[in-house]
Amino acid sequence: MTSDNNTVEALQRAHLERLQAAYATILAEQGFDALLIYSGHAGTFFADDQQASFRGYGHFVHWTGASHHQHDWLLVQPGRAPRWYYYAPADFWHLPTPAPAGVLAEVLALQPLRDTGWPPPQEVSARRLAVIGDLDASSMPLGAELNPPALIAALDELRMRKDDYERNCLFVANQWALAGHEAARDAFAMGAGELDIQLAYLAATRQRESQVPYQNIIGINHHAGTLHYQHYASAAPATPKSLLVDAGHAHAGYAADITRTWASIHADPLFERLVQGVTDYQHRLIAQLAPGLNFVELHLDMHQYLAELLVDTGLTSMTPAAAVESGLTRAFCPHGLGHSLGIQVHDVGGRQRDSRGTPLPPPEADPALRLTRTLDEGMVVTIEPGLYVIPMLLEPFRQGSQSRAIDWAAIDRLEDHGGIRIEDNVIITGQGHDNLTQGAPIPDA
Repeated sequence: MTSDNNTVEALQRAHLERLQAAYATILAEQGFDALLIYSGHAGTFFADDQQASFRGYGHFVHWTGASHHQHDWLLVQPGRAPRWYYYAPADFWHLPTPAPAGVLAEVLALQPLRDTGWPPPQEVSARRLAVIGDLDASSMPLGAELNPPALIAALDELRMRKDDYERNCLFVANQWALAGHEAARDAFAMGAGELDIQLAYLAATRQRESQVPYQNIIGINHHAGTLHYQHYASAAPATPKSLLVDAGHAHAGYAADITRTWASIHADPLFERLVQGVTDYQHRLIAQLAPGLNFVELHLDMHQYLAELLVDTGLTSMTPAAAVESGLTRAFCPHGLGHSLGIQVHDVGGRQRDSRGTPLPPPEADPALRLTRTLDEGMVVTIEPGLYVIPMLLEPFRQGSQSRAIDWAAIDRLEDHGGIRIEDNVIITGQGHDNLTQGAPIPDA
């Protein structure tokens, strides 16, 4: 990875050249002469004039990296330089969008728009025009096709495999996120509550809450057992035992998604052992990553490793095979092993077989699994096994015939620790894989 500006600019130029060539091929295969991509715009809350936080349409961001640009358009027409119509009104209420600069200004034709609405019609001349984005079909120009499913599937497939520029963006995002996790851990050690840990994370990563790629999950004690815990308690608990932080960073439109779990000095020793156990088998799972590996099979390996950990720590006297077969491992970890990562945190294309969008649904026993593909070079995935004490999921086993095979006294001691999740971001390479989360730090970029 690199932070040298000349090298990054060269990578970005190659990225844009790749997109131009790929889009020309896809549009020809789909029978379109041109494509308009709309960045999107924020909506207002019901009966209010305040707008919700906004994030641009992924296929627009793929070209521009401009994830917070509203009312922008990108015209892709093979044989011509892609044209970026960026919304820059004369405005004293808000700071107008500055003109794009650098490689984007060199490769893309730029034109400011003073009003919301369509680009100048005379500049969009095509026999068959496709338009994609969050738009109303009734507003389409005559003959234009809105969000053609086959075209979107092909563009989703293009985003599955990242080039060197995208890989560098993801690596930089990971390094910023790791700085935030370190700040969160330090704040927790000093006795901070969830809200103050969140503020420490944002300060370390130099982000506003509207800029993070997803709402940070910061759970102390039993809150760590809610998978998408969405609140920040303002006061620290009297006896903090555990902290789970699932938080990222966005760089040039690309997202990091990292989770770490820490035990305090007040934690049950068994919880500390389980944190290390989940970390260890997460490393085993990452070591298997390579082109040609079926991700569903790797997800099943996660359940096997989790079962072995439950047996090794005495949480169950079942055999590992029985712990998986009975559904006990899914009660301890009800989510999937990971997902595709890129411009979106749960990136597109994870459940399709190919550029035609052929569905690859998850196994019936694992409906939450977001990635069901065979891995290929350039794909970026998260590996995030977990182990949680969630009473509502464990209760059927407490009441069932296998209750005696589970150490409920230990489970009850662990309940107020919530749970454990360890997550890294990994790119598949021709030789195997590269852990973007574990790479050497780079200077500020």
